Amino acid sequence: MSTGQVAAAIAAIRAGQAVVLPTDTVYGLAADAYREGPGRLLYELKGRPASQPVALLAADVDAILDAVPELRGRAAVAARALLPGPYTLVLPNPAARFRWLCGDEPQAIGVRVPELPEPARAVLDRVGVVAATSANLHGGPDCRCVEDVPAELRERAGAIVDAGELPGTPSTVLDLTGPEPAVLREGAVPAVEALARARAAIA
Repeated sequence: MSTGQVAAAIAAIRAGQAVVLPTDTVYGLAADAYREGPGRLLYELKGRPASQPVALLAADVDAILDAVPELRGRAAVAARALLPGPYTLVLPNPAARFRWLCGDEPQAIGVRVPELPEPARAVLDRVGVVAATSANLHGGPDCRCVEDVPAELRERAGAIVDAGELPGTPSTVLDLTGPEPAVLREGAVPAVEALARARAAIA
């Protein structure tokens, strides 16, 4: 693990910059979730429409529950059953927290707790919850390695944490805001398996 990369990423996030971080699926672009400016920067760098959400990412479920205290009961049970893992969970956000990351649906919020590579875990252990999205241009291919990250993103990132080659398939997105779970994007976990696990978690 490069302690220099980790230290640079921690400093960059605290300074409001975006950083390239590895997850358990693909490389992501992350920034301080608690300030609107860094969150807006992610949208600008990617060319992502403001109507689309960006997820919260953390090293453990407790950090997510601290950031969004309303995630108790059914939502917390589901999160603890499915995470850490290659899922993005869309959960109720009744207090409309992190409004600048929620796109057109402030009453819902995406959360992600990956099985993190060690250098990324070291960063998040120090900075806490971040806003994160895939480290590509909007609509572009997902990034399996740092070299796949578009040059314009690498040039504007405050730091890059390189954990080598990743699996390359993005997380499966599960919507748990309704009475029945729904797969919004099939990814690292097949839809049938994801739905079965989600239903078992909230049964």
